[in-house]
Amino acid sequence: MSQSNPGQPWRLRLISEPVLKLFRRVTPGMSQTEREALDAGSVWWDGELFSGRPDWKKLRHLPAPKLSEEEQAFLNGPVETLCRMLNDWDITHERHDLPPEVWRFIKQNRFFSMIIPKSYGGLEFSALAHSTVVMKVATRSITAAVTIMVPNSLGPAKLLLEYGTEAQKNYYLPRLAAGEEVPCFALTSPHAGSDAGAIPDYGIVCRQDFDGQSDVLGIRLNWEKRYITLGPVATLLGLAFKLYDPEHLLGDQEHLGITLALIPTDTPGVEIGRRHLPLDIVFMNGPNSGKDVFIPLDWIIGGKDRVGQGWRMLMECLADGRGISLPALSTGAGKLASRTVGGYARIRRQFKLPIGRFEGVEEALARIGAYTYMMDAARSLTAVALDRGEKPSVISAIVKYHLTEGMRQVINDGMDVLGGAGICLGPRNLLGRAYQSIPISITVEGANILTRTMIIFGQGAIRSHPWIFKELDAIGEADPDVSLEKFDRALFGHMSFYISNLFRSLWHALTGSHFIFIKAKRPTRRYYQHLTRLSAAFALCTDVSIMTLGGSLKRREKISGRLGDILSQMYLASAALKRFEDQGRPREDQALLHWVCQHCLYEIQTAFDGLLQNLPGRWNTIWLRWFIFPLGQHFKAPSDKLGHQVARLLINPSAARDRLTEGLYIPDSLDNQLGLIEDALPKVIAAEDAERRLRRELKDYTPDYHGLEGLLAAGLKQRIISENEAQLIRIADTARAEVIKVDDLAPDLT
Repeated sequence: MSQSNPGQPWRLRLISEPVLKLFRRVTPGMSQTEREALDAGSVWWDGELFSGRPDWKKLRHLPAPKLSEEEQAFLNGPVETLCRMLNDWDITHERHDLPPEVWRFIKQNRFFSMIIPKSYGGLEFSALAHSTVVMKVATRSITAAVTIMVPNSLGPAKLLLEYGTEAQKNYYLPRLAAGEEVPCFALTSPHAGSDAGAIPDYGIVCRQDFDGQSDVLGIRLNWEKRYITLGPVATLLGLAFKLYDPEHLLGDQEHLGITLALIPTDTPGVEIGRRHLPLDIVFMNGPNSGKDVFIPLDWIIGGKDRVGQGWRMLMECLADGRGISLPALSTGAGKLASRTVGGYARIRRQFKLPIGRFEGVEEALARIGAYTYMMDAARSLTAVALDRGEKPSVISAIVKYHLTEGMRQVINDGMDVLGGAGICLGPRNLLGRAYQSIPISITVEGANILTRTMIIFGQGAIRSHPWIFKELDAIGEADPDVSLEKFDRALFGHMSFYISNLFRSLWHALTGSHFIFIKAKRPTRRYYQHLTRLSAAFALCTDVSIMTLGGSLKRREKISGRLGDILSQMYLASAALKRFEDQGRPREDQALLHWVCQHCLYEIQTAFDGLLQNLPGRWNTIWLRWFIFPLGQHFKAPSDKLGHQVARLLINPSAARDRLTEGLYIPDSLDNQLGLIEDALPKVIAAEDAERRLRRELKDYTPDYHGLEGLLAAGLKQRIISENEAQLIRIADTARAEVIKVDDLAPDLT
């Protein structure tokens, strides 16, 4: 036996070999789709957070997110023009579709080709630019944003770029770039949603006459798909199916696995169904099917060499989609809520005060502002990783889950603040459609319940852990000698890792993390220290959970979900710290940073508590709690004082408010509610001092003053205000009245 530790044969014989046998007995079998999901993508910052001692220099030395001149020009030009063209009320209530001129503009300006290289006629934008474009359009129309984002995320273009043959690329990519083809991708079946690997759609390898040629080697396909975005208008269909070869025309195997193909929708046998209507958000979406559809073998994406590799191809591409599209849409919703609700809360008055000054409203405003800061930080950091060549499948799942949940929070809070103006749909309502769309974002690209429990941690624990994947790899090794050697290295590396985190968790907890050396200044240094301590505790709890539950952990979702929450919150806090550093550590943004980091630390603590309550075995809970929280749980939720500071940022024009909402479409006219708010806010603020004096001095004000003019006349008569100030109040009142108007429609809703 060749040995990696020739000086320690006793270790191999007495420890590693028996443990390896035990592992083989207790480790559940891994399906091919599970194996491919684990192999897909790359380990990035999630690996550092799993390490127990993250290297913060790696994070801080990443380049700050920055668009190229060409990308910025596209945002300032075509994207700005497109946003001006969009009328979401007309799109959703009147047309139930984008106007023809908008479709033409999108195609002509190559919005569908942001990921396609220039050599094929595309824009060849960065992931950051792709994300920023979708985010900006989403603040104007979710329908338009979804229409743009789908061809640039999981679709034929992405799959062709990564896996297509040269012939496929040369034919399809220029057509996709020019908008001559409208793509969609058909994955979800009625009987296989979250469990996409169980798709019943199938193809049989066979020979058949095709397109004037006889005896063509190809595939006869049968499928039924639903929820396919752009499906009703697509000209090119990407299809996922299971491929079988009963006559062994391709080789010895009969079951060839999940395979992907490109099929023009005018192919005989293809049936494009009618439309789904996802919560009245009218992007094109619908079912399709095929009955005995014959396609040549070279319609497989990547050709014959990619037969059976479809699941891995999807897993690798899904990371990009999850990391860009829905996080961008969600962040856009946060920026829109921050700007509109913050402005509205300053303009709208009740009980003679702006509603934004009421403490109950402040709580909602604080969450809106801080969540938006957190979401934008995570969005941009993830895009930077993608642009550096990473395929961070676990991180992408984190931002998909937490940013869509963040959208749910900020829109709900925004609706609460807007009240009646939020619930009455019409041209003036900016948040109503976003509110309707929340469950869509929660559901698509991996339902959030599944994403939290199975992907973030179920996949992340194995993929991102420094030793578990190596142990599993060793178990799967065919050569027994090589298997034992690999397992021995992984086992003892894992043991050292476990013991280190055990004592580091206790030491850092007892010392309040003060002795963790981090080269950073206030206010970020303490957060880096706390996150380092919690990283060690997280790694420890992961190992204890796996040792205690083994393969059954993937069914104990109340445990895996909380472990996923810890990992996620550490990433979100990391992103917020990175954003603060990248933007020059502005003093005005400290309240946002503090709120986000304190919130994340508190959520981590809460997740640890829930985890410990659910771990089997009373003694497990006792000793683990003592090692992690020997002095008790001391992280606190963000204080009301801090929330007050964040809320004030949203209702006061400032550089911090502008940074928070950067990338939002702000109209330059008064035919849009946001334009009215932007016009009214400085007018209302300019009149506030004079209005305050009137309220203070005219304590006996009654309706006998005949409304505003009576009030102003009394103020002028008593020399409380000047004529100029009276005019400021008139202007503010007129602007305020326009902002607080609510749409009313004809009885037939026209």
